[in-house]
Amino acid sequence: MKLGYHLGYSGAQMRLPIDMVLRAERLGYDSVWTAEAYGSDAVSPLAYLAALTKRIRLGTGIMQLAARTPAAAAMAAATVDALAGGNRFIAGLGVSGPQIVEGWYGQPWGKPYWRIRDYVTIMRKIFERKEPVSHAGREIALPYVGPGSVGLGKPLKSILHANPKIPIWLGTGTESNVKLTAEMADGWLPLGFVPGMMKVYQPWLEEGFRRAGDGKSIERFEIQAAVTVIVTPDLKAAFDAMKPNIALYAGGMGHRDKNFHNDTMVRRGYADAAKRVQELYLAGRKAEAAAAVPDEYCDEMALVGPADRIRQHYRAWEGSGATGLTVRTDQPEALELMAKLAEAVPAA
Repeated sequence: MKLGYHLGYSGAQMRLPIDMVLRAERLGYDSVWTAEAYGSDAVSPLAYLAALTKRIRLGTGIMQLAARTPAAAAMAAATVDALAGGNRFIAGLGVSGPQIVEGWYGQPWGKPYWRIRDYVTIMRKIFERKEPVSHAGREIALPYVGPGSVGLGKPLKSILHANPKIPIWLGTGTESNVKLTAEMADGWLPLGFVPGMMKVYQPWLEEGFRRAGDGKSIERFEIQAAVTVIVTPDLKAAFDAMKPNIALYAGGMGHRDKNFHNDTMVRRGYADAAKRVQELYLAGRKAEAAAAVPDEYCDEMALVGPADRIRQHYRAWEGSGATGLTVRTDQPEALELMAKLAEAVPAA
């Protein structure tokens, strides 16, 4: 099992846990992952970390599509990958939700499935540099010829000779987009993945591989799940610490009628809790919303407790279908324990 270390995005102040990142690299962790919402961006921290690390892969989990044109995303990915020495950057992409897409970025929600397809296709053309880039997509076109165009755009080829094989991973969770991920991407950042969920996703992935053709299969596809790890004798305190963030996402990160995190809670078998959490959160009763998150829901998505309990529960993740596991923790001892469990080999 390959291990990743989760950084996420900043709070009110921009801070990077440099010591934890360097510790993860020494312990043999495969990757480190950033994110973005409407504060710090996902790419800049990886450029900083590229100068401080030697081999750990640098992944965005995720770059939001609405934040950049596909050309800008490709330029950022290629630049950081080159600064890092090559073959280290993973361009993780996702659509976010309509409240952020339209409210923060000022972009139309449109048709996410087609936007992802156009976006990935354009990025690959830019990386490969086979010819000046043009693309007549359903959501995105290069050159641009839509409203306001003066008609002078021309296809261009990247000045930077980038790594043509920079991997593109997608953060998805709906059936159509998971199929698209398997068809077009090199890896998957599954939304709300826990042990036992592969039985839901496997048919979708297999259909995507079939569409891709050329022998593409799950054997050559990376699936990076995420897990919260808290080494503690107090399970209740650990679950209580997790619940406000779960309530934020399932209750408030999206509209009442379009919240992908709430949908994930329903898909995992917690429909009643998902409804209650959302109702309370949107009514401004955030503490009650957090309290309405079941302990079992937290336990499924986490490795919590003393080391022996974590070791026992880790076995389910080993057999979950994920090829990698991104660790969310602020505890050095949790990083160490997970390295031992995954049999990570310290880098030379």
